[in-house]
Amino acid sequence: MSQPTWRAVAARAASLLLRYPDQAVMAALPVVRAALDGVPATVAEPLRTVAEYRAEAAPATLASGYVELFDFRRRCCLHLTYYTCGDTRRRGEALVLFATAYRDAGLRTVDGELPDYLPAVLDLAAHDDAGWRLLRENRVGLDLLARALDTEKSVYQHAIRGVLAMLPPAQPGDIAAALRLARTGPPVEQVGLEPFGLVDTTGGRR
Repeated sequence: MSQPTWRAVAARAASLLLRYPDQAVMAALPVVRAALDGVPATVAEPLRTVAEYRAEAAPATLASGYVELFDFRRRCCLHLTYYTCGDTRRRGEALVLFATAYRDAGLRTVDGELPDYLPAVLDLAAHDDAGWRLLRENRVGLDLLARALDTEKSVYQHAIRGVLAMLPPAQPGDIAAALRLARTGPPVEQVGLEPFGLVDTTGGRR
């Protein structure tokens, strides 16, 4: 595969592996596992670890574990701007940039997750370079998510490691920012985000 092709395949695979394991997502698992054969090992192996876990786990255990991890542990949030903006007005401004990227790429958005929902951003990356730009710009959030999942000893840390392997190495400033946020947590300021509940490019559980 050429680089653009395998990157698109890997992004789509990571998106599916980070989504709630509903019937449609699980039905695609054999295709995901086969597609990873054409992806470089540094990216494919961590993604394959998650795929194999999902293939072997009992459906009820898989579903309940996913909800417990991603819905009830704030530090394991799959919404990228949460890490740098928290629940502040600044987050609303950041979400506009995400929503604009979907629109400019010609992707249809639907009611559901916010536009910074990582699986949806990965779907955008599989379709358009704007997705990769958003992932690069939000690397601090990805690093913090990987750290949190490692602390939880979650298999999903490998999916994030696979995504990070497709991005440029973290810069010293990114590392410092991640360490600072890991100590203090995201900023807090309650605001309404209802206008941005619009984005899952493939449909989600919510």
